[in-house]
Amino acid sequence: MFITQLGWQRLFLIVALSFMIMGSAMAAPFSDIIPLPDGFQPEGITVGNGSTFYVGSIPTGAVYRGDLRTGEGNVLVPAQAGRAAIGLKFDERTGYLFVAGGPTGFAYIYDGKTGAEVAAIQLETLPSFINDVVITKDAVYFTNSLQPVIHMVPLQNNGELPMPRESTAIPLRGDYRFTPGAFNANGLAATPNGKTLIIVNFADGALYQVDPETGVAARIDLASGAVPNGDGILLQGSTLYVVQNFLNQIAVVELSADFGSGTNVAIITDTDFNVPTTIARFGSSLYAVNARFDVPPTPDTMYTVLRVSR
Repeated sequence: MFITQLGWQRLFLIVALSFMIMGSAMAAPFSDIIPLPDGFQPEGITVGNGSTFYVGSIPTGAVYRGDLRTGEGNVLVPAQAGRAAIGLKFDERTGYLFVAGGPTGFAYIYDGKTGAEVAAIQLETLPSFINDVVITKDAVYFTNSLQPVIHMVPLQNNGELPMPRESTAIPLRGDYRFTPGAFNANGLAATPNGKTLIIVNFADGALYQVDPETGVAARIDLASGAVPNGDGILLQGSTLYVVQNFLNQIAVVELSADFGSGTNVAIITDTDFNVPTTIARFGSSLYAVNARFDVPPTPDTMYTVLRVSR
């Protein structure tokens, strides 16, 4: 095919412009502050496929799904009477979203794509606050802030829920210190092999490593003493990030190889923190939910997700 010199110049300009547009799109920065619906009253956050994230609503059980890159999103799971959404985690194997139901005593499982309910499992009938959740290869674990137990829901190897859908309460023993009438076990994480769980106790600011089979807890020796106001936690290798909600900061704790001790090596702060509760990781960034527990909630109260560097 014969192309004139002028034609080659035009073709070159078109190709160059296309690459410039593609490069600009690829280099588009992620949002530093992502707005959530007014009055949403968020608490937990998790990252799904790609740059998708999910945030739960404390008083309504609704789940918001958004995009970390564009900052746009909408309500995936609508508000439902008698439900709550506190901590939540996404399982890539099934696309299921596991939600801690707070004072309801339930765990709720939703389809992360459609928002359809997969299951609702009652974990506890006693006064409870099912707070945080973590997924391992063969089980899902939940903390209970008002009872000295963790709750386990078994999973099949492919992540599916076996029938019948049951849960087991595992009493916390060993070093675990439970303060009746107080808010106790809060954030929850697991090592990659699922053999060790880590929880933070809001009541005494202590970190514990827990054997998920026996419930035996060993207090992690922190050179800094404690992590007061510990809420959501995130374990990355040997680094543990602990959200300290009313302190408006995230403690960075470097743990020993056996998780028996740790040192507070850094504090992450930001002027835009407004009582952050939980965090999720995407790339080199952490995304924290601003729960704003320091202001009375109203239908017009503004809530956000804030991006900070690890």
